[in-house]
Amino acid sequence: MRSRYSAFVKHAFAHLHGSLSAGQQRDYSNEEAERWAKNSEWLGLQIVKTDQGGPDDTSGWVEFKARFRTQGQEHEHHEVAVFGRENGHWVYTGQVGAKGTPVRREGPKIGRNDPCPCGSGKKYKKCCAVE
Repeated sequence: MRSRYSAFVKHAFAHLHGSLSAGQQRDYSNEEAERWAKNSEWLGLQIVKTDQGGPDDTSGWVEFKARFRTQGQEHEHHEVAVFGRENGHWVYTGQVGAKGTPVRREGPKIGRNDPCPCGSGKKYKKCCAVE
């Protein structure tokens, strides 16, 4: 993971491509990676946790947080990256799916019998709530 982060910082795009599994290489766009890396200021990498990935393992994962600034705003990319061995080398194979973020309602709840907020004059249940 550290080598991939360093590749973004140093703009070593050949390494980024080469450190992907064959399946990941199909979806990789060097132009997109280059645009993102060159338009970002890299602020640091924190390895949160690792599992497996030792000399005798064929797979492992790394939970990490990468901080960067783009267009004046700081961001943090938090991911659990999965790695595997291909031809004796560790390659990025994907990520563990992120848990869903709870949806928070900002406005008041609309009741089924309340007027529809679209302004149609109908009850909500007979207008926009219809599926």
